[in-house]
Amino acid sequence: MLFTNTCIHKRPKPLLHLFILFLLLIVAVPGQAQLLPNDTTEEPQEAAEPAWPEDSLGRRTPRGTVNGFIKAVADEDYTRAAQFLNLDPALKKKQNETQLARSLQRLLDKSGSIIPYSWISNAPEGLEGDNLGPTLDRVGTATVEGETFDLLVERTEGPAGGPIWLFSSQTVQKVPLITDEDTGPLVNRVLPAFLKDIKWGGVPAGHWLAIVVLLVLAYLVAWSVTAMVLFLIPLLWRKARTEPTAGVIRAFGLPVRLYVTVWIFVVASQEIGISIIVRQRLSEVTIIVGLLALLILLWRLSGFISSYSEKRMTRRGNMAGVSAVLFLNRVAKISIVVFGIIAILYTFGFDVTTGLAALGIGGLALALGAQKTVENFVGSVTLIADQPIRVGDFCKVGDTIGTVEQIGMRSTRIRTLDRTIVTIPNGDFSSQRIENYAHRDRFWFHPKFGLRFETTPEQIRYLLVELRTILYAHPKVDAEPARVRFVEIGADSLNLEIFAYVHAGDFNEFLEIKEDLMLRMMDVIEASGTGFAFPSQTLYLARDKGVSGEKTKEAEERVKKWREASELQLPNFAYDRIQDLRNTILYPPEGAPQQPKAE
Repeated sequence: MLFTNTCIHKRPKPLLHLFILFLLLIVAVPGQAQLLPNDTTEEPQEAAEPAWPEDSLGRRTPRGTVNGFIKAVADEDYTRAAQFLNLDPALKKKQNETQLARSLQRLLDKSGSIIPYSWISNAPEGLEGDNLGPTLDRVGTATVEGETFDLLVERTEGPAGGPIWLFSSQTVQKVPLITDEDTGPLVNRVLPAFLKDIKWGGVPAGHWLAIVVLLVLAYLVAWSVTAMVLFLIPLLWRKARTEPTAGVIRAFGLPVRLYVTVWIFVVASQEIGISIIVRQRLSEVTIIVGLLALLILLWRLSGFISSYSEKRMTRRGNMAGVSAVLFLNRVAKISIVVFGIIAILYTFGFDVTTGLAALGIGGLALALGAQKTVENFVGSVTLIADQPIRVGDFCKVGDTIGTVEQIGMRSTRIRTLDRTIVTIPNGDFSSQRIENYAHRDRFWFHPKFGLRFETTPEQIRYLLVELRTILYAHPKVDAEPARVRFVEIGADSLNLEIFAYVHAGDFNEFLEIKEDLMLRMMDVIEASGTGFAFPSQTLYLARDKGVSGEKTKEAEERVKKWREASELQLPNFAYDRIQDLRNTILYPPEGAPQQPKAE
């Protein structure tokens, strides 16, 4: 029901669309009655400067021959029209030339079509690379008794020299002659006599009126079919009732309606026998309408994808992604408009090669002038696609440390620890080394303790065991890589290095755990009878208490017992001992408010 209601509120206006189609047909230039070219993919060629006198009928090029024949039959000058046909001498003896010209016109009216003038070669040498040979060009198709064949023009040599293009003899031979039993096309049989007697542009007025009626009927049929399909799809396909499928289906509504209208109009106009003269004037417009249907589809799909992506990113708080989507949507729509203009100009026969070359030079100059802007945009796209950072992440970029507050299309803003804002262009940002602290799974705990030189080896052994015991027993420390090692006899201390990873949700929690571990380790160092070394030379006076002999003896006795019982956990703790120690330390420590109070 959601899909159906949306379609009702956003239903296009049929009369407006029909009026636009009608205006396009009224201003039509000579063309042909099919949507797409068949094999003539080469760009139209400009006529070369001839080295021979101009032909009075304009038959020096294939385009001139086809255009001249259509004008001749529109003027009902079949004697002139016959001069565009290449007739064998044997055929001339059997058939009247003007009758053959009339027959070719009737064939084109009933079952023939001619490709757009802009797609017919305008060069004296014809179209090259069409696999028809250097003397033949294809200009359309026709159907006789269910068999479809190509309409060909062939190059001959004129009496004054130079090429003369004519409808080929093999094409003329396939044209059926008009007989007395020939009732003519369907449109002529149903039109009243006065609409056939009145001529507009060499064509009965009834044909022009039939075009208007046919256009209205084609649109109504297309509108009914597409409306029914759009109504049935969500009923038969449940996924079509929800986004994004529903939006994609809605985007196809108007373009499909326009394309079906054109298709019905083209097929029906040929079937009922609308004059080739009328269809030639409307054909390029039908091609443009089909092209506009494709452009409208691309435009609507671009808008829907942009809107849908924008909503999803907004819900996720990805404002940088929203900016990128909006920018890419604008680029896509500009590209669609430029492509549409180029395609329409090409359809009307304009040479767009020079314009594209100028556009390329202008684009190069613009790219050089906006190099930094483009670099920053590419950098922002890289940040959004690769996502090394996100808004709210605590990171280090180059020498800048802080929290990401905004990722824009040009730059990224970072709030430093001094609470200042640093703005970094995205081009520079993406090329620097980025260290993201926000995605750490564990925190590295690695203090180094410097002990006094009076510390005995037994005391060090005692400390190695007791400090490791703390790491293995603490519930927030990962026991697997945890270690404590006597690593160095320094200039003024004996150094112990601690290496461990702490499980914490954020940096503040890590500082709490680190504080707890440091305090426990200080207690162990004090209990061993030694202490921390001073970072400078120490002058011992009589007042200095020195090391505790009693505690030193206790530590040495305890190490002696471990050794006698084979329980000295050096150089490594036994696996069973590690498992016994796991989580035996109370954390948070006793007396902390997080600990439950005894009842």
